[in-house]
Amino acid sequence: MSGTTQKHTNFVAEPMGNKPVTELAGIGETLGGRLTDAGFDKAYTVLGQFLVLKKDEELFKEWMKDVCHASSKQASDCYNCLNDWSEEFL
Repeated sequence: MSGTTQKHTNFVAEPMGNKPVTELAGIGETLGGRLTDAGFDKAYTVLGQFLVLKKDEELFKEWMKDVCHASSKQASDCYNCLNDWSEEFL
């Protein structure tokens, strides 16, 4: 996991539970608010979308850009965080 943020490392280190969406790497208060407004208030709801999109990186990043106007880096950070988490816990 070289090149990952502390936020990423912390998220991937433990079960997701009811963590808010802002606990995901790449998601701060602004994007978190946009995701919450779109019905994705918890990290597990974003994980659900990640799984519905069959863990496809390009589809997930496009979804992030469409739903909350994430930048490429933000979408990539969130994808990598969920992908690493799912490899660890699913």
